[in-house]
Amino acid sequence: METIEALIHRRSCRKYSDRPVEAEKLARIIEAGQYAPSGMGRQPVTFVAVTDPATVERLSQLNAQVMGSNSDPFYGAKTVVVVLVDRSVPTHLEDGSLAMGNLLNAAYALGVDSCWIHRAHEVFDLSLIHISEPTRLDVI
Repeated sequence: METIEALIHRRSCRKYSDRPVEAEKLARIIEAGQYAPSGMGRQPVTFVAVTDPATVERLSQLNAQVMGSNSDPFYGAKTVVVVLVDRSVPTHLEDGSLAMGNLLNAAYALGVDSCWIHRAHEVFDLSLIHISEPTRLDVI
């Protein structure tokens, strides 16, 4: 797919199939995120692909709590990519945003629907996804 066409036509999706994203496509999407530009080349972004149904459900519940809701903030998606950014980096917000943009555009280019869920940006227990340090959390 041509890059400009992908940038023009990509839209957020809020209805997903009942299958997780194929492993090969997921790896390519995350690879695109890893190549996003970052301030001073620090690359402070970490990606965690979550495909385990119980873990996706728990993340959904935690994110819903942040929203003050009991609805599914992931709209039934079977795969969630958690984007973690080191808060101590002065450009952490920009770096995380650029990485998420790359993820969304790569997903579209590979025929995978996606949506940036920017609600779980509070710090909460990340041991669920095997992360022990406090960090900024954004989820797509």
